[in-house]
Amino acid sequence: MARQLTLVPAPPPEDAAGVLGTVWPALRRALDGDAPLAVLPAGPGPADAARAVLRADEPLEPGTDLVVVTSGSTGGGRGVLLSATALRASAAATHDRLGGPGSWLLALPASAVGGLQVLVRTALADREPVVLGRGEPLAAGLARLPAGDRRYLSLVPTQLRRSLAAEPGALAAFDAVLVGGAATDPALLADARAAGVRVRTTYGMSETAGGCVYDGRPLDGVAVRVAEGVELTGPLLAHGYRLDPAGTADAFVDGWFRTRDAGSLSPDGTLTVHGRLDDVVVSGGVNVSPQAVEAALREHPAVVDAVVTGLPDPEWGQRVVAVVVPAAGAVPHLAELRPWVAARLGAAAAPRELSLVDAVPTLHTGKPDRRAVLRTLGGHP
Repeated sequence: MARQLTLVPAPPPEDAAGVLGTVWPALRRALDGDAPLAVLPAGPGPADAARAVLRADEPLEPGTDLVVVTSGSTGGGRGVLLSATALRASAAATHDRLGGPGSWLLALPASAVGGLQVLVRTALADREPVVLGRGEPLAAGLARLPAGDRRYLSLVPTQLRRSLAAEPGALAAFDAVLVGGAATDPALLADARAAGVRVRTTYGMSETAGGCVYDGRPLDGVAVRVAEGVELTGPLLAHGYRLDPAGTADAFVDGWFRTRDAGSLSPDGTLTVHGRLDDVVVSGGVNVSPQAVEAALREHPAVVDAVVTGLPDPEWGQRVVAVVVPAAGAVPHLAELRPWVAARLGAAAAPRELSLVDAVPTLHTGKPDRRAVLRTLGGHP
């Protein structure tokens, strides 16, 4: 008989006790192969979208113990099919790379693969999870971790930036701080390391059960190659998409997962990811990486955060548009940001339009919501 999928709504971020009371025991059952699980994002909108993708009334694909709904940052979300074997392989390889099991502080949403993997690693290490509530100081969560144990934390870049500004000492107390889910600016990494933070960059996605390349080097058992885009293989790979055989056949080929990321391998096998293949802005015939422009803008003293996209332009084909969060007391102007970016990346990369916002919109995973940015600018979602 086909197994049916169990849906567990994720508690809101401020409800740490809810994670321990609902998500944690459900995930333990899924890892034991007892009850296949999908965790719905918090909030009626994301949760409803996830339900539509998951279709829990339909039989579950064989070999599936966890279904992770992707954030849909550049399109509709998908249900990624993962086995308990893949999840455990990812967690074990992570602990091997970091120097051994330890206690993890959960500061990511329990519905995203990064947060779920924190819980999987906690289960594999035979520890109890410690959850950081919304608005709770990092130091408070750190204090609840067992004394004398190795202490680990996983963040997205925005969280790293904010925590580094507010609590650098608490960050530096962790044995490792993983940062992933989006590109991390080199300047931010340099500042974190200068403050004594043992930061490790991670690259991966739901289809690889979370991060599988640390500081450009694949975890043990993982292989990387670059064809049209970055391709990954290993025991932590998903086996397809929920109720999407065509999408599965296109993305999972001969044991390899074809990402939509551009990248390159150095002679020693170090991977550098250059951004999404479908995110490139072509302005005046020149390919512009939004991530590179964002990184340049964040180095400006009047800018705290930025998201960059392209909009149709009759003269340039596409024009580079920057959505910027100003630093406290600052009002950045296009006239000062254009030469700043041009000096670092060339004239084609300089934004031709600027919009100021209080905060960059994010998805339930913590990643920038680029579709929401486009809607704000009047472009297509």
